[in-house]
Amino acid sequence: MSAIQPKILTWARETAGISRDEAARALGLTSARGKTPVQRLEAMELGEEEPTRPILVKMSKAYRRPLIAFYLAEPPRQGDRGQDFRTLPGKEQFNPELDALVRDIKARQGLIRSMLEDDAAPLDFIGSATMEEPVNDLAARMAERLEFSLARFRDTKNPNEAFVYLRERIEASGVYVLLLGNLGSHHTNMPVDVFRGFALADDIAPLVVINDQDARTAWSFTAIHEVVHLWLGQTGISGEDGENTIEQYCNAVAGELLVPASELRLFAPTPHKSIRAIATSIAGFAEERRVSRPMVAYKL
Repeated sequence: MSAIQPKILTWARETAGISRDEAARALGLTSARGKTPVQRLEAMELGEEEPTRPILVKMSKAYRRPLIAFYLAEPPRQGDRGQDFRTLPGKEQFNPELDALVRDIKARQGLIRSMLEDDAAPLDFIGSATMEEPVNDLAARMAERLEFSLARFRDTKNPNEAFVYLRERIEASGVYVLLLGNLGSHHTNMPVDVFRGFALADDIAPLVVINDQDARTAWSFTAIHEVVHLWLGQTGISGEDGENTIEQYCNAVAGELLVPASELRLFAPTPHKSIRAIATSIAGFAEERRVSRPMVAYKL
């Protein structure tokens, strides 16, 4: 392989949001040749010292980059993901596989749009909502527009069949739904801590992507969550634990549509129950409603 380009080392550390002090500690660098650990890392990033293979392996782990990325000639260009809903502003994380996936998704969406735009009428619900709209109102409006029956959803045999029904309703409204969690091989599988869903708001060919590496019981919630982003007119990536107000609002609407708050009041774990007993009750409650246990716990 070619020599390591110093600017790649700087790019990998900075896009991981790690300072030189933090990186030197994470890499286990020690003082050598009259240089402190931080000075040694700086020398590597300036091209004055060549990182060894073991140090590169440690960088790969600490910076959350595939090892091959350190042998690039230039830092890769970050793809336009739209908004990054996974973290608070200023804490966005770069991931080359995710950017490649976003480019693939946008290419697919572009092909669909090019086939539809001459004949299809714009979808009126894209961007029709704001976060000032009460959660209950938007959930009801979406259910009506999707012609979604909660009873029909729950009458399915399992969460997979429930998702199939929900997907049919979403696609009947004009939204394309993809299950996609890698770049075409299991070697590029992306866990949910990289991304859980993606929404591309377009009034001709809107599209949502669900990470199929996630549990099947979570697919329906993610699908509705991403459709809420479309109603808000937002393109972007959602993660496992949304910290910002937008994600909390989308979670609330999706939760209200699949498990109305009125039902949660029927489920009231009493304080004297053990954690195991409460977990068992949550599992049964979730299974009956074809949703995931974490979703019920989140709403509770």
